[in-house]
Amino acid sequence: MADSSTCLPLVPQSVTDAHTKIKEHIHRTPLLTSKTINDIASSPDPAIYLSDSIANPSKPFDSEHTDGVPKFNLFFKCENFQRIGAFKARGAFYAITRLIDTMTLPVLREKGVITHSSGNHAQALSLAAHTFKVPSYVVMPQISTSSKVLGAKRYAKEVIFSGSTSHEREAAMAQVQARTGAIFVPPFDHPDIVLGQGTVGREMSEQFQELLVDEKAQLDAVLSPIGGGGLLAGIATWFSDKETTVFGAEPSFQGADDAKRGRRAGSRITSVRSLTIADGLRMPVGLVNWEIVRDKKKVEEIYSVSEDEIKMTMRLVLERMKLVVEPSACTTLAVVLFNPDFRRLVAESQNGRPWNVGVVFSGGNTTVKIISTLFADDDASPKEKS
Repeated sequence: MADSSTCLPLVPQSVTDAHTKIKEHIHRTPLLTSKTINDIASSPDPAIYLSDSIANPSKPFDSEHTDGVPKFNLFFKCENFQRIGAFKARGAFYAITRLIDTMTLPVLREKGVITHSSGNHAQALSLAAHTFKVPSYVVMPQISTSSKVLGAKRYAKEVIFSGSTSHEREAAMAQVQARTGAIFVPPFDHPDIVLGQGTVGREMSEQFQELLVDEKAQLDAVLSPIGGGGLLAGIATWFSDKETTVFGAEPSFQGADDAKRGRRAGSRITSVRSLTIADGLRMPVGLVNWEIVRDKKKVEEIYSVSEDEIKMTMRLVLERMKLVVEPSACTTLAVVLFNPDFRRLVAESQNGRPWNVGVVFSGGNTTVKIISTLFADDDASPKEKS
């Protein structure tokens, strides 16, 4: 990776510079709204409503707002429409272009690049490298989603499989790197990756203003998923000089909420062993990203959600917004719908008007098989369940 000492500082202007460098290679993904989901999120207990609606689809929805209940205008940044189906394309393209700047394209083509990833960064790096005719090697867990494996194989010179923990992936990568001499492009823990991912926040700001008549309106908050932390750190960097409050969202299953726990303990948690359905969020926060994520001036709070809450959110987005999103992407909206601490904060802070909240859908790389498996019990009749 490019020497950190040569990287631009982690400030909003650097995010703008990164966007200028990569915008011809990425999609400007849409910022969508949904009145139905606004109403559900602004109801007294979305969990009860959504549970009832699955069991009794004909039950009417009461959208009348109640005092003391948070009210939302939600704006969904749809990175599931990004190239390779996830935000990771942004960081990968910026990382490759920076390497070209620092070591020249012929040298980079001779050496190649390498990474380890549960899937989205693997696809993104292989695509970015292929764009510049640079060979790439990617190490992926054996349990990676099949669509992510196929996406990586489409462009990578070689795909190598490993165990699912970060230590197992890094060990497998070291063997390949020793054999090939390829340059490591980390999936999240580097300033260039942070700045590339921060372009999600920059675009969101622009698109929010384009949607509104009132030029004085602003995003009150933005929620981003957090696994390794590159996306949240980048978004927090972009909004660090603005009035928008940034929050993180992560799964709680089997200790995957390491960012939240680390902030409470006052130190970064270095190992995560979780098989949460949010497979893109199974790794600990990186060192570079931790310095941003732990800073309450940049990231107000990290909230966690359960597997059932992620599933319920995924179903809502699929059926109401007609969007294919992966479980990791659903943690943000799940916080809005179900996390009592976040909902209480909004209710106490909105001063008589709805909060304008940006919700990042980080990716859509799932499969029909995974979706059908996740929701098999929900759709089964009582006889089939027994």
